[in-house]
Amino acid sequence: MHMADALISPAAAGTMYACSGLAAAYSIKKIRLETDPKKIPVMGVMGAFVFAAQMINFTIPGTGSSGHLCGGMLLTALLGPYASFLTMIGVLLIQCLLFADGGLLALGANIWNMAFYGCFLGYFLVWRPIMQQKTSRNRIICASILGSMITLQLGAFSVTLETLVSGIADLPFAIFAGTMQPIHLAIGFVEGLITAAVLVFIYESRPELMMDVTAKERSGRFTYKKTLIFLCISSLLIGGGLSLAASSHPDGLEWSIERITGSAELDSNESVPHETAGILQETSSLLPDYAFKESDSPAGTSFSGIIGSLAVLGVCIGACYVFKFFKHPKQKEVK
Repeated sequence: MHMADALISPAAAGTMYACSGLAAAYSIKKIRLETDPKKIPVMGVMGAFVFAAQMINFTIPGTGSSGHLCGGMLLTALLGPYASFLTMIGVLLIQCLLFADGGLLALGANIWNMAFYGCFLGYFLVWRPIMQQKTSRNRIICASILGSMITLQLGAFSVTLETLVSGIADLPFAIFAGTMQPIHLAIGFVEGLITAAVLVFIYESRPELMMDVTAKERSGRFTYKKTLIFLCISSLLIGGGLSLAASSHPDGLEWSIERITGSAELDSNESVPHETAGILQETSSLLPDYAFKESDSPAGTSFSGIIGSLAVLGVCIGACYVFKFFKHPKQKEVK
């Protein structure tokens, strides 16, 4: 559901950058009050996992469309809304700058559509209320599916609103919304199943990694270190290997645009902000579309999956130290 720059006007893009920026600033403020340094490697490893998982498009049977994991619901169940939102920003930033996945001008909108709802609403409206009384595998599965479907519906609807206020005449609001919502409902259900599978594994392996689940409720099968190592290796295997089996069908957004306009892409906007963003993104994208430039070799996809996962890992962990997140109480300055 990564929006291209052609789908948004400079004014709408600026507004969404401001909204996402305010949410990010608030998240930074909240995280700097937390004192759990164990979250630092979890942010990096799970950010890499979400990046790798997003490379695998799964086919939606009978539609000719495909979808992929967004990851907000998965991350918020492990990190809470604030750390998960910043982790998703790291994922989307690497995708945009290194792989030209989603427009640079539309990055603020993509952060809002793909991260805000899953991380904040997914946690406060779905995950925490369901987990407050008691945690069980059935509750985790229920929260994962319900949260993924609801938040992806909101994200898809936001895309249609952003194109409406941007004046994209080729995508009439009612028709676009009527096409986007059903296909993303199906995609959200599959994402919910994937999210549930990962969270149930973590619940069985190391339950204290999850939000609103205490170690007293259940003893884990693996150590904290072994669980993170397994997830890290899984990220590299998914990005470097399983990504080759991704569906070739267009994703839900592209499929919806194609059904309405006859083409999966709209004509590029000729405004100065669009052209500037396009030039900057072309310069920064070393592996556009997750491939070597001017090459169709599958090695480019595998290389992109591994390099991208490592880049997200480094960005997320590096940001924790730059912004001094999760400092141990003894490390805090006495004033």
